[in-house]
Amino acid sequence: AAARLQVKNRILVDTIVDGDDFAVEVFGGDVREALLGLADEQDNAASSMSMARVKAFGRHSDPHGTHDYRDRDVRNLRRRAKQYAGVAKKLRLLAESDEDVTRIVEAARDAAWHDVENNIDNRLRIEAMRPDDDPNYAAMREARMESLRLVDLDRLAAEVKAREKRRKSAS
Repeated sequence: AAARLQVKNRILVDTIVDGDDFAVEVFGGDVREALLGLADEQDNAASSMSMARVKAFGRHSDPHGTHDYRDRDVRNLRRRAKQYAGVAKKLRLLAESDEDVTRIVEAARDAAWHDVENNIDNRLRIEAMRPDDDPNYAAMREARMESLRLVDLDRLAAEVKAREKRRKSAS
């Protein structure tokens, strides 16, 4: 899911913002990079758990905090280190599989399209809405008018002053 999210964001930036064409092959490299980065994170977590296990071995006093492990935590720390290492191994296998990489790229593309679709739908719904269609129109009218007075009109006045100043300095 993390790799899919990372690639989804890259698809949105590259294709919408930068105007590049979508190509599974291009984003396949991004998927592999994301998966290998996540695998490295899991390996580091496994290493941290192993170091914590060694440090906790033989300590029988009361802990002073959440990550102050003791001998009774050694078994759990070993299990956690194995789980992290197993996740890292699985992520590396996914990165090596063309089929899995393509599946993740396609899922990221679908998620990116879903985001675009939702944004367009929301914008059309809001911008095309008539006051009689909005059940909150009356309740929110005062807040909108206040925002207009305090924000929009001040901004407009500042723009007019700046434009006038530029016009005077150009003459």
